[in-house]
Amino acid sequence: MLTASQGGAASFGQPAKPGTLSTEQWQSWRDRFVTLDGRVIDTANKSISHSEGQGYGLLLSVLALDRATFTRIWTFTHNEMLLRDDGLAVWRWDPDSKPHVTDVNNAADGDILIAYALALGGNLWEVSSWTETSRNMAEAIGQRLVRRVGAHTVLMPGVKGFGPQDRPDGPVLNLSYWIFEALPVLARLAPNTDWKALAASGEGLIRDARFGSAELPADWISLKSAKPALATGFEPRFSYDAVRIPLYLLRAGNNDQALLKPFAKAWGNGTAAPPIFDLAGDKQIGAMDDPGYRMIGAVLQCALDHKPVPTELRSPKLEVYYPATLYLLALSAVAQHYPECL
Repeated sequence: MLTASQGGAASFGQPAKPGTLSTEQWQSWRDRFVTLDGRVIDTANKSISHSEGQGYGLLLSVLALDRATFTRIWTFTHNEMLLRDDGLAVWRWDPDSKPHVTDVNNAADGDILIAYALALGGNLWEVSSWTETSRNMAEAIGQRLVRRVGAHTVLMPGVKGFGPQDRPDGPVLNLSYWIFEALPVLARLAPNTDWKALAASGEGLIRDARFGSAELPADWISLKSAKPALATGFEPRFSYDAVRIPLYLLRAGNNDQALLKPFAKAWGNGTAAPPIFDLAGDKQIGAMDDPGYRMIGAVLQCALDHKPVPTELRSPKLEVYYPATLYLLALSAVAQHYPECL
């Protein structure tokens, strides 16, 4: 099995453990969001599909030990989204467009999720072609998306559109694209990239990119200067992207209180939903009320204070693709790292 200790990768994350989702937990998500041909549907976004969703579907299939669904999702992903010459995936597939792919740019988090899940699936089910494709993708991610910016090793969100040559405040980064649990696996596949430095820089930027009285990171930040700043052209807020940052830390087994406590404090140490926070205006402008978002707070409280997951979050009704996905990722994190909280 691929483990964090292999390849000297123990200090920067633990890969996911297959089998940490039950069949019942998984089937509801699969039946609602995965088509017969393996397309993962974003139900709140005009039913499009994207590389992130395909990657999440592959990863959740591994966590649920569902090889048949993994194969379906991978077949669609391979045939419909691995269209670029560099081995990365196109980021968006629209059922209402002809052709279905109208933007061939990639999304780094989708690429990482796909490569990571393929590595786990190839290892679990002993399919060498999946492992080889994951290796090719890991090498492409390292070559095309990992860059040195000043003192930081960073992950560009896409090949195009985010660098200093593309934007006056570039490079622009999204800290929720750092999927820490995947980095030890990518390091094993593509050792020529300094994935450990990427992980360290990600943690450092999470510490440094704290804005306003809430001390929360923005969904999108500029690293044009040495100190992170709010990116122009994006809403200056903590919201649906950045809410994944503590989840990815927790899934990697990272319990660093300096990293996690500002998030826990911002949503009332488990008593409130994660806020949508206007960081420029320094005020809360909404809340992410779905149980999927609340579950991240529950895992935070479990990791920091050993509080059990509340009863109402143990089997909630999940109807929307994105928070339902985050819920399953959070639930499997508890099963792997904090089983005493269930």
